[in-house]
Amino acid sequence: MVDPFSLLVVTALTFLLAGFVKGVIGLGLPTIAMGLLVLAMAPLDAAALLVVPALVTNVWQAAAGPNLAGIVARLWPMMLAILLGTWAAMWVGIGLLTDAAADHAITVLGFVLLLYALSGLTAVRMVVSAHSEPWMSPLAGATTGIVTATTGVAVMPSLIYLRAIGLEKDDLVQALGLTFAVANVGLGIALALGGVFEVSVAGGSAVALAASLGGMALGQRVRSHASPDVFRRYLLLGLFALGGYLALRGMA
Repeated sequence: MVDPFSLLVVTALTFLLAGFVKGVIGLGLPTIAMGLLVLAMAPLDAAALLVVPALVTNVWQAAAGPNLAGIVARLWPMMLAILLGTWAAMWVGIGLLTDAAADHAITVLGFVLLLYALSGLTAVRMVVSAHSEPWMSPLAGATTGIVTATTGVAVMPSLIYLRAIGLEKDDLVQALGLTFAVANVGLGIALALGGVFEVSVAGGSAVALAASLGGMALGQRVRSHASPDVFRRYLLLGLFALGGYLALRGMA
């Protein structure tokens, strides 16, 4: 059993690293934080700590871009489906709020990290035509919502879909921020209704938020002096190894 002080130290260091990565490459905070936190605590507790810093940093990312109105107009079916998918998964008992589902969360998270790493390391890219967006958008959103409810991470398959519809770099970063913010709102509401957010979580969330913002500021400074592409490649290799470990650990 990890004592409360050690848990706060682990939380601070984890979110400092996750925020740093987000500052350098523009994404990765929830993915890295959740992947590391489940090494020290239950997935449900990790998800509760993640909601506030992930929401704040992703709202910041979404609001900072130049085309928020256009992205919302194009992606609102996906955003709505993310919320509905998250709540539906919690309601039917495959989300983190149930003990049975939580037992499998680490395994699912491991496979999500593996898929995320592979999608970034390979040159294979899906292409979704404008004609297919009306039905692909809510499908990608609902699936993302289910994955969010199960793992606390909204990166898959939303990242694959947003790349597939051909968004420009700045719009992609802004769309990812909006997607992850909406997913965290949905998850946060579900966890709050499930009684997970308590006074004891507030201290950890405050530490996580402060560390995330500090890490992002540091990462943004480093970004101008380093190659984000090289950094991202090594990060993906690390996430692939972590995902494989979590998948094997969950199945053991």
